[in-house]
Amino acid sequence: MSVESKVRAVTTLRLKEMKDRGEKIAMLTSYDYSMAKIVDAAGVDVILVGDSAANVMAGYETTVPITLDAMIYHARSVVRAVERALVVVDLPFGTYQGNSKMALDSAIRIMKETEADAVKLEGGEEILESVERILTAGIPIMGHLGLTPQSIHKFGTYTVRAREEAEAEKLVRDARLLEEAGCFAVVLEKIPAVLAERVSKELSIPTIGIGAGGGTDGQVLVIHDMLGINKGFSPRFLRRYADLHTVMTDAVGRYVADVKSQDFPNEQEQY
Repeated sequence: MSVESKVRAVTTLRLKEMKDRGEKIAMLTSYDYSMAKIVDAAGVDVILVGDSAANVMAGYETTVPITLDAMIYHARSVVRAVERALVVVDLPFGTYQGNSKMALDSAIRIMKETEADAVKLEGGEEILESVERILTAGIPIMGHLGLTPQSIHKFGTYTVRAREEAEAEKLVRDARLLEEAGCFAVVLEKIPAVLAERVSKELSIPTIGIGAGGGTDGQVLVIHDMLGINKGFSPRFLRRYADLHTVMTDAVGRYVADVKSQDFPNEQEQY
């Protein structure tokens, strides 16, 4: 297979072109082959293999515990399914903060072992050295500002960030620093809509919002949340497009009942 035939339809350049012509970018998470195949076929532009896998796949309270090996496992599974979307993988907590050599090593492992298209890092000026070092290897980076879940123990809350002027101005500065360093896009999570729109207008690279209003260049949600699989998470910004928790619970319940009553399998369902 040639290199050209393996290049997916959505690239970092295409995302910039989408911003320039005002076309919104649709981004969703995926963590396994079957889900990623559906998401890709449905036309999503960017698939994020998020460290939110720690929550929805492994049952942790925060994203902090998930390992690089676990992220690589999930990313490999997703990439095998995807033909069109750009695949971005989160660098997990502890693999890039405060150590730019470790950051580069971590990013290289993800790119080599998963064949994903890019990595995502949380933070601004504090991680700039890691960002710059990874970029020297030609690895595309998506930034992430605002609410940064890997720093939950620092903030102590998942509340809206950058409401105060000082934090808002720092976020704007950080966004500019990430763009100047060479990031191809930045996620803005749970910040005031007015601030997100301001950042989106000031940057030439795309912004992807989650809980940041409609003024960003695109939107992202966690797939388990928007499909209604996860019923215990109901922030204001979440729109549920299905109620799969109810559908799946009902289906499993009917299966159990059919097995118990010996209705399954019937004569047509055996050899």
